[in-house]
Amino acid sequence: MDQVDLRTSLLGLTLPVPVIINAMTGGVAEAAAINRVLGRVAAAFGIPVAVGSQRAALDDPSLVPTYAAVRTDNPDGIVIANLGAGATPQDARRAVSMIGANLLQLHLNAPQELIMAEGDRDFRGQLGSIAAVVADSRVPVVVKECGFGMSAETARRLHAVGVRAVDVGGRGGTNFARIEARRLGLRGPVDPGLLDWGIPTAASLLDVVGAALPGLDVVASGGVRHGSEAARALALGACAVGVAGALLRAVQRGGAETAQDFLAGFLRDLRTVVLLVGSTTLADLRRAPRVLTGFTREWAEQRGAPLASARTVPQPPRS
Repeated sequence: MDQVDLRTSLLGLTLPVPVIINAMTGGVAEAAAINRVLGRVAAAFGIPVAVGSQRAALDDPSLVPTYAAVRTDNPDGIVIANLGAGATPQDARRAVSMIGANLLQLHLNAPQELIMAEGDRDFRGQLGSIAAVVADSRVPVVVKECGFGMSAETARRLHAVGVRAVDVGGRGGTNFARIEARRLGLRGPVDPGLLDWGIPTAASLLDVVGAALPGLDVVASGGVRHGSEAARALALGACAVGVAGALLRAVQRGGAETAQDFLAGFLRDLRTVVLLVGSTTLADLRRAPRVLTGFTREWAEQRGAPLASARTVPQPPRS
C-alpha cells in the first residue's frame, strides 16, 4: 500500500492526490464558517478548494468575507474562484483577486437557471464570454457543469476557444433542478424529464475523454462519494475528481475533524482499489482492464465513445 502514488496534475499544477473540494457556498452569513473549515481541510491534504459563485460579492462587497474565509487557515493552498459562464474579464479579475485564487471556475447551469424564478433565460454569447475570460485571465480557467453533465460537442467548442480543463459535473450528485423546484414550492407532479435532466457522470466522462482533445484536463464530479467511485472515474481518464455534497455533510456533522476523517477514509479506499487492480500509479490504473455495463455501455456504444482504450494523462515527475 505504501507504494501507491496518487499524484496527478491539473493545468500544470501538481496535486498530491487527485481530489478537489468543489464549489459549494458563499454569499450568506453561514458560508464564512463553512468556507473557513473547507480551507482548513484543503490545507491539511494539500488539495484545491473552490468557493461558490462569487457573483453575490461582486454585487455586494460586504459579502466578500464569506468567500475570503477560505484563505484564513489556507494561506498557501490552491484556491479556485468561481463565476457563471457569462462573466466579463473584469468580473473574473475581481473574483480572482478577492480570494487570491490560483485557478478560476466558470460554471454552466442552464437547466437550473431555467427552473429558477429569478434565473437567466438568455444564454446567447456565453461561448464568446468564456473565450474573452480565458484570453484575459492571469490564472488558468476550468469550465464546470453543475450536475447536468457535459457532452463531447460542448468540450470541443470550449477547447476551440482555449479552454484546457473541464469538469464534467455529471448527473448523480446534488440535483440543483430539484432544489430550485422545491424553492418554488413545486412538490407536486413536475415533469421528471426536466427534474432529472442531464448526462450521468460516467457517461459524460466517457464522452468528453473519448473526444481526445489535446491538452485537455478532465475532472469528474457529480455524485463521487466514495474512493471506489473515484477510482472508476480516474480509470476512465479523469485527472482528478471533485467532491462536494458528501464533504459538506461531514462538515455539518462534526466540522473540520469529521471532514478530515471523511477525506482520509476516501483516500484510503481509493488507494485500496488502485492496489486491488494491481496498480501503483494513476497511469497504471488507466491501463487496467475495465468492463462497462447497462446504461453507461449503451451510451458509449451509441455515442461512439471508446469502451476500453486508456487515455494517457500527463503525470508529474516521480521523485
